[in-house]
Amino acid sequence: MPNRTIIMEFLLMGFSEQREFQLLHFVVFLMMYLVILIGNLLLIILVVVSNHLQTPMYFFLVNLAIADLGSTTVTIPRSIVSALMNARRISYSECLAQMFFFLFFLSADLYLLTAMAYDRYVAICHPLHYMSMMQWRSCFQMAGVAWILAFLNAAMHAGILFSLPFCSTVIHQFFCEIPHLMKISCFDPKFSESWVLLLSIFLAAACFILIIISYVKIFKTVLHMSSMASRQKVFSICIPHLFVICLFLGTSIFSYFISNSRSFYNWGEILAVIYSVIPPMMKPLIYSMKNKDIKAALWKLFNQRIRNHITKLC
Repeated sequence: MPNRTIIMEFLLMGFSEQREFQLLHFVVFLMMYLVILIGNLLLIILVVVSNHLQTPMYFFLVNLAIADLGSTTVTIPRSIVSALMNARRISYSECLAQMFFFLFFLSADLYLLTAMAYDRYVAICHPLHYMSMMQWRSCFQMAGVAWILAFLNAAMHAGILFSLPFCSTVIHQFFCEIPHLMKISCFDPKFSESWVLLLSIFLAAACFILIIISYVKIFKTVLHMSSMASRQKVFSICIPHLFVICLFLGTSIFSYFISNSRSFYNWGEILAVIYSVIPPMMKPLIYSMKNKDIKAALWKLFNQRIRNHITKLC
């Protein structure tokens, strides 16, 4: 207790101390962030300006895009600047804010994915009751609950974590992530990490079970469809969504487990990129690749811009 000092800042060690790898980090992360920014903003704009896309499914997609933009914006730009300027220091308050907002948006992402699975379940298994079950009021309530639960989850974790004293300032990650912060706390790391880990896994497992139940019922309904075209349409909508969920949950949970081992720091950083950067980058492409409505809205917006440009020139 007498040797304990007040922590004013932390050191984010990132991927490498070599200047060449730092510049590679800067270029790669900048490109990924631009893809995330353009893809998700374009998806939001298409849904807002296209009347035929203003349905519950696309409403949840917009919320999901906002959550993805938020979770990446609180981590990637800071990491890009750090790699370019070779500035590893981050203040205590900035680290707290980064961890809180990252967990807030990441939790909202998971809860919104669960709401989207329920939306698909109602649309496919109860199509005649879809309009009555998925009214706009219900959609706003589901989205509101997702954001409120995400806020409470993030606030609880941030409050507990930053009430602990820290015995080190070195974080072996490119952003302030819970497992790495728990590792440098002065309390018994096994006890504190296990508590936070079990709570996070419980919430993730509950959402995953609800998603699996929804998709089991969806696939049962699909197998009874006589039309092959209807089956293909359902699979083209549901399988990408299920793939994103498995990628997101699988890598995030595995990352939290593997971070307990000191010999896997680099793996923990790579997995953090996979679960925090890759899904937000892939989602706009996955959800629009075989979606005729989004393609039509994009083509219409593109043609309208060209016509407006031609009109101004004439």
